[in-house]
This record gives sequence, structure tokens and C-alpha cells, in this order.
Amino acid sequence: MPEFKRPKSKEEFDINFAQKKPLMNDTEAYYESSRCLYCYDAPCVHACPTHIDIPLFIKQIHTNNMEGAARTIFDSNWLGNACGKVCPTSVLCEGACVYNHQNVKPIEIGRLQNYATDGIIFKKTHLYTPGEDNGGSVAVIGAGPSGIACACELRTLGYTVDIYEAKEKPSGLTLYGTAPYKITNEEAIQEITYLQEMLGFNIFYKSPITTRDEILNLENRYDAVFLGVGLGTTGTLGIKGETLDQVVGAVEFIEELKINQHNINIPQRVIVLGGGNTAMDAASESARMGAESVLLAYRRSQKEMGAYKFEYRFAISSGVKSLFNVKPLEIIGQKRVKGVQFIKTHMKNGKLEDIPGSEFVELCDMVIKATGQGKQLSFFDLIPGLQVSTSNQLIVNDIYQTTHPKYFAGGDAVNGGAEVVNAAYEGKKAAQGIHRYITEMKSNHR
Repeated sequence: MPEFKRPKSKEEFDINFAQKKPLMNDTEAYYESSRCLYCYDAPCVHACPTHIDIPLFIKQIHTNNMEGAARTIFDSNWLGNACGKVCPTSVLCEGACVYNHQNVKPIEIGRLQNYATDGIIFKKTHLYTPGEDNGGSVAVIGAGPSGIACACELRTLGYTVDIYEAKEKPSGLTLYGTAPYKITNEEAIQEITYLQEMLGFNIFYKSPITTRDEILNLENRYDAVFLGVGLGTTGTLGIKGETLDQVVGAVEFIEELKINQHNINIPQRVIVLGGGNTAMDAASESARMGAESVLLAYRRSQKEMGAYKFEYRFAISSGVKSLFNVKPLEIIGQKRVKGVQFIKTHMKNGKLEDIPGSEFVELCDMVIKATGQGKQLSFFDLIPGLQVSTSNQLIVNDIYQTTHPKYFAGGDAVNGGAEVVNAAYEGKKAAQGIHRYITEMKSNHR
């Protein structure tokens, strides 16, 4: 019997995907904020990629200064509401909380952060205004976390900002690639709508930039361009059977689930290939959609998984089973997947090797490949002078300027696939770099 019944309505879907970090009520927030020790060196601040003044906003919550708390958060992180929910706080700010050294539960910083910003967004309290128009304009490609953060920062500096987004909704992986139990669609969109109404940047949806002519048009019309294009589709394994029906990429699977929710059909037996956080989400979601059997298969040991431990524990608690040290050799089937042939692996002289004669087959009705995403190399080729690293990530300097001076970048295209909070930080810093670049350009042309 599966752990979860197959959801047949929005209400049943919401029950199965209940929020991991539900919104605190006023009483919970008051008592939780009273626990903070306001540490002198505040290790939680150092652990936050955007360096939010965490003790300050917690104290502001405790003294009922909600606008002050929200401003403290947004001053450092334009996606402060979403990050309060989707950040792996147990390995970042909460993981650095001094209470961990005393065997005491750390402060629930993420939920307090979400509490402080949620009320401001709901009330549409405008904490910021656009800067005085300076005559400059910037194009942003991609309305994901880095692109939105870049746009917000640029608007406070007085730039006109136009965002070109290929999809029909904003927020990138915060909306399309984050599990429903971490953040709802409504929450992701509400924050972007709030920021857009407050700061006045433009978003052109269903407007992919795919040709050299479109790139040249942006170069001619804008003073600078920010690339927040993220990563591409799920990479291939290079094994037989990958094109069979019901073999899907994890990112694509999560996106379809996030958008269509209870309206998609998950078969009875699912195998998820991979050991990263995306694999854990895909497995957890499959189980919560009512699959009778969900098997997580990873070619290395459990200790070598890239996933956070809490993500693996969450998947197991959802009813997911796991197999380690198994490598897929072939996805079996004719038109539709019927199973996966594996071979057992082990470490020998520091290298992962197959164990001859250990092949076996696991039957399934669906295979989800959580094997990493490809880079946007075909897009990068549209921009002459744009250089990438050996791992196909955009090369940028300390102000997030690429090797083509007019182009700046941040997010997954630069860091290879990190957290939403990292993308928000890089977008903000890139905006400051763009401001410096344009200011210097105008100064040199006087």
C-alpha cells in the first residue's frame, strides 16, 4: 500500500503536499523570536549567502516592528520571502545557530523570515520606491531569482528595466522547479507581483531570446544586458532506452507537477535515478502522488550522495525506498518503459567500478532521470566573446561581468546550479556591477 492516496482534487493535492515550513501565527512568531540570543558574532549572518542581519530582524519581529523586519530582510535579499521557505536553512543560517552546540533546537530563522515578509506582501506595503530616472536602461534575460533580484536593485538605482522571460509566468525554478511542499505557486508569484508593483520593472512573458538578431537588438537598445538564463534540460545518461515513453527528466517532471498538480497521472512503480536534491524531490513527489512503489537508485554509496541529509530523510519518510551502489545499464521496454537493468558497483583503488556478473533488473512503469541539467551553450554561442569555464559555466569577474563587457550574469548559469538565495545574491551584486559599468561608460564619453 502506498503511503499517500492518489490526489483527485486540488484539496487532496494540498493535503499530500502540506508545507514543510508552514506560516507561523503571531503567537508562534513572538515566542520563537524571544529565543534569539542576539550573538555578538552572529554566525547565522555569516552562513547566509546574502548576509541578512538576522538578529536584527528577529528583534524587530519580537518588538512588533514588522515593516522594519521586512526591510532588514529585503535590504539584503530581494527574494526574502521565497528564501524563507525554500532555503536549506538547516545547513545554512539555522545550521550555524549556536543552539546546535547546546543540543537545543536552533531558531527557526526561515519561518521567521517568511513570517516577517508575508504580512508586508499581503498588505502590499511598499517599503521602497524606484530611484530617480537616470536615463539608463538594462535588459534582463530570464525572470528567475537572479533576474528578478537584478531588476529590483537596478530600479532602486534609477534604471529602466525590461525582463524577457520565455515562459508564461515568472520566478524561474522557484515556481517551476521547486517542490510544492516547499513553496506554493501562489506564494512564488505573489512575491514577484509585489516587487513588480512596488518597483516598476517590466516583464515580457513568452518572449524567448533565441537568435543572434534578437541579441543584437538588445545590445543596440540597452546600455547593458543581464543573463539570468539558468540551466537547460535534464542531461542524458547515454544508455539504451532513454527515448521510451514514461522516461522523463526530473526537472521536467517537477515542472509539470508544479503546474498541473493533481491533473497529472503517476504510474504505480517509479524508479528515480540520481543522488542529488532534485532526485529527492522527484522521489518524494512521486510518492505523494500515490505511486505504490518509488525506488531511488544511486550509483555510489549513501554517504557520497550530493543531496542534503534532511532531503533524503524526507524522501524516506514519504515512503521512498533506496538502492545504493547500482548503475543503470539499460532502460528496458519496447515503446513504453518496463524496467531498468542495473549493475552493482564498488570503490576500488579510489575509483568506482562495476562488479562483473552482478546485473539485475528492477521492474517499473516510469523512470525519472535526476542526472543533472545541461548548460545553455547554444544560447551562449549567440554572444561573441562570451567565455565559459571547463565545466561550461559563464566566466564572470568580481562584479559579475562576463568576458563580453556589456553582458553581466548570475544564478545557475554562473554557479552551475546552487540555491535560490545564491542566485538572488548574484543578481543583486551584478546590478551594482552594471551600475558601475554604465556610470564609467558615461563618464568616459563626456
